[in-house]
Amino acid sequence: MKSLHCHISTFIFIFFLFYPILSLAIDTITPTQPLTTNQTLVSNGEVFELGFFNTSNYLYIGIWYKQIELRTILWVANRDTPITSSSGSLTIVNNSNLVLVNQMGAVVWSSNQSTQVVNTVAQLLDNGNFVLRPENDENPENYIWQSFDYPTDTLLPEMKLGWDRKSGINRVLQSWKTNNDPKTGDYTFKVNIIGFPELLTVKNETIIWRTGPWNGMRFSGVPAMKGVSMMQFELEENSDEISYSFEMLDSSVYSRLVINSSGINQRFVCAKSTNTWSVFWSFPDDLCDQFGECGSFGICDASTAPICNCTTGFRPKNQQAWDLRDGLDGCVRSSDLDCGSDGFLSMNNMKLPESSNVFVDQTMNLSECGAICKKNCSCAAYASMNITEGGSGCVFWVGDLMDMRQYADSENGGQDLYVRVAASDLLQSMGVGSSKNGSGNGNHVGKIVGITASTCVVLTFLLILVYLKKKKTRNLKKSINRRGPQERTEDFLVNDGAIVPSRRDYYSKTSMDELELPLFDFTTLTTATNNFSDTNKLGQGGFGCVYKGTLTEGEVVAVKRLSRICEQGIEELKNEVRLIAKLQHRNLVRVLGCSIEVKEKLLIYEYMDNKSLDMFLFDKEKNMILSWKIRLDIIRGIARGLLYLHQDSRFKIIHRDMKAKTKIVVGTYGYMSPEYAMDGHFSTKSDVFSFGVLILEIVSGKRNRGSSNTNSQLNLLGQAWKLWNEDNSLELLDESITAKFSENEVLRCIQIGLLCVQEQSEDRPGMAKVVLLLSSETVRMPRPKHPGFFIRKLNNESESSRKYDDLVSINGITISILDGR
Repeated sequence: MKSLHCHISTFIFIFFLFYPILSLAIDTITPTQPLTTNQTLVSNGEVFELGFFNTSNYLYIGIWYKQIELRTILWVANRDTPITSSSGSLTIVNNSNLVLVNQMGAVVWSSNQSTQVVNTVAQLLDNGNFVLRPENDENPENYIWQSFDYPTDTLLPEMKLGWDRKSGINRVLQSWKTNNDPKTGDYTFKVNIIGFPELLTVKNETIIWRTGPWNGMRFSGVPAMKGVSMMQFELEENSDEISYSFEMLDSSVYSRLVINSSGINQRFVCAKSTNTWSVFWSFPDDLCDQFGECGSFGICDASTAPICNCTTGFRPKNQQAWDLRDGLDGCVRSSDLDCGSDGFLSMNNMKLPESSNVFVDQTMNLSECGAICKKNCSCAAYASMNITEGGSGCVFWVGDLMDMRQYADSENGGQDLYVRVAASDLLQSMGVGSSKNGSGNGNHVGKIVGITASTCVVLTFLLILVYLKKKKTRNLKKSINRRGPQERTEDFLVNDGAIVPSRRDYYSKTSMDELELPLFDFTTLTTATNNFSDTNKLGQGGFGCVYKGTLTEGEVVAVKRLSRICEQGIEELKNEVRLIAKLQHRNLVRVLGCSIEVKEKLLIYEYMDNKSLDMFLFDKEKNMILSWKIRLDIIRGIARGLLYLHQDSRFKIIHRDMKAKTKIVVGTYGYMSPEYAMDGHFSTKSDVFSFGVLILEIVSGKRNRGSSNTNSQLNLLGQAWKLWNEDNSLELLDESITAKFSENEVLRCIQIGLLCVQEQSEDRPGMAKVVLLLSSETVRMPRPKHPGFFIRKLNNESESSRKYDDLVSINGITISILDGR
C-alpha cells in the first residue's frame, strides 16, 4: 500500500511538472471547445504553438516557435490587458468573436468583430497566423479576423507591414515596454505610406532612423539586404495595398524581424538543425543611421572623419558647430540658384533623402526625369525609382534634402542621386569632390550631368554673365544708398514673403518714368468710359470700381478707378504698377498703363470678354457651356499662373484673394485659409487653400459659401470631405456636365482640392507640386487630411439669407498684392 501511494505521488508530481506545456494536439478551437490555461494549440506541421504564458505574475496569450527550445514570444493578444488571476480561457462567442476571459469570466481582450457567421473556428496556421474563419472555408479572402493584421513587435515570413486599402488597416510593429514586459513600448516600426515608401522607426512621431526608399531590390539605406540568397524581400504598391514583406527561400532556416524595447531593429535567423537564434543584422548600425545626423543637405559618411560633409555648392550652416563635429544644422547653398542655368551634381552610392515630400512618376526614364526636374525650379533633386533592369521611373524631391548618406562603394549600398546646384558652382564640381567645410575639398566625388569638355567655353561665358549681373546689382544698391532718404522710400520691403511698399505716401513723390508703363490722359479715359457711367461699370471692389472703356484706336480696355476715400489707394496703385508691369504670364491679366492726375488714380488692364468665372460657373444656364475639358483647362491655367506668382516671377507674390469672384480684394469669406482668417497669418499656403476651394467649386459648380448647401450644416469643403471618406466623390461633380468625361481626372482634381484645403498649412502642397499633380495621372498623391472650416451652422434666417455679393473683406491687414480677375 505504501508502495502504491509512492507511485501515485510520483505520477502527480510528473503531471504538474509538465502541466504548463500540455497541448491539445490540434490546431483549432471552436465555440464549444475553448482553450484553457493548461492547454496549447499546435499548427498542423508543428511549426508554431499558441497558448498562455506567464511573465511578471501576469498571464498572456501568445505564439512562439514549437521546435525551438528557448521560447521566444512572437505575438501577444492581450499585451496591454494582462490576466491578473491564475487562469483564463480563450473562446469563440456569437460565432464571430474571439474572446479572452479571466478566472471570474470577465472579458480582458476581444477580436472586436461584428460579422455574423454560422459555425466558425479559430485556427493556428503553419506560417504563424492565428485566424478566425468559417468552419468549411479556408480561403484567406474570407478570414473574419487574423493575428497577422495586428502584429506586436515581430514580423514573420508572409506577414505584411503597411496599409491594406480594402480594410483600412495599417499594420505596424510596436516594441515591448521592456525585455520582460510585452506592454506597448515607445518605438514603432512602420511603412511610410506617404510619398516614396520606406520603413521608419519612430518615437512619439519623431523619426529615429529610416531604411531609405525602396529601389526595386532593397531599401537604399540597408546594405545588409544586398546579396541575401536565403530570403526574398518585397514591397507591394497597388490599388489594394502598400506593404512590405519577406519570404524564406531556404526552408531549413527560420527568420524574424524585431523592433526591440530600445528601438533597435534586428533580423534574427535560426538554422533548424541548431535551434539557436543569431543576429543576422541590426539597425541602426552606426551614427550615420541616426536620422538627420548631418542636417538638411548634409551628407553622412561613416568612413570619413568627421562623418558629416557638405557637397560642392554647399557650405555648413553653422561653421562653429560644424568645426566641433556637430552637423545637426546641416548645410546651405553657397550660391543662389538660377533656374535657367542650374545643373545637377551626380552623387554615387547614396542613401536617398527622406521621401515623404516627393513626386513619383513610374512612366519616365532617368533622362526624362532630369529634363522635368530642370524645368521645375522647385525640384531640388531626382533619382531612379527602380534600379532593376537598367532603371525605370523617377522620383523628384522638393525643398530641403534630409538624412542623406554616402557609402564607400556600390557593394555597400545606395544608388545615384542628382542634386541641383547653381551655375556658378558647375566648374568647381567638374573633377572636384564634395567639401567638409564648404571649401570644395573633400572625398565625395560628384559629377555634373551632361558636362563635357566641349561645354567649358559655354560655362565660362555663363559664369561671366552671372558675375556681371551680380556686379550690376551691387552698383545699383550703391546708387540707391546715395539717393537720399526721400527717394529711398520707393524701395520695396519684404514682409512675410509678400512684397510690400513702405508706408510713406507716394502722392507728389511719384516719378512716372520709374513706372515703366504707358501714361494715359485722364480726359481720354473719361471719354473712353462714357464719363465712368454705370452702363460701363464691370464691377466694384474694396478699392474702387472697374469700367469698360473703348480707346480712340478702338481697343477695348478695363479701367480701374481707385476710390478717393481709400487711404491706401496710392500705395495699391504703386504696388500694382511696379509689380504687375514686370509680370509676364499668359494666365495673368496684363496691366497696360496708368494715369495719375489731380486726385484721380487709375489703372488700365486688358479687357476680358468673358468677365469673371463666377458669371458662368454659378449660373445654371450658362454653366452648361463649361464642359469638363474646359473646367480642367481653367484649373490648370490658374495653377500655372499662381505658380508663376509664387516662384517664377522676379518677386515672390502672394495673391491672398484667389476666388471665382472678382469683386472683393484682400480676403473673401469661404476662400480664406483658417490661419489667415483667424490670426491674419498669410503665406503662399494661404493661396493654396483658396485655390483648393476654387478647384472644388469648379468641379461642383457650387459655391463654398452661399445658398447651394442650405439643407446641410456642411459647406462645400465639408461635403467634399464627407463624400471622399464614403468613396462617393463623383457625386460632387456638377450635374450639368453630361458629355463624356474622365472619372479619374475628376477624382484626381477633387483629391488635389482636398489636399490644398487641409487645415494645417504645413500639410498643404506647394503650387509646384500642385501643377505636377494636375499634369500627370501617374504621380502618387497622399491621402488628404481634415479640411479647414468644413462645418458651418446657420443660426438664423438673416445669416442664411445674407447675399453673397454683400460680403466684405475681413481682417485689418490692407496689403493687397494683386487684384484677381
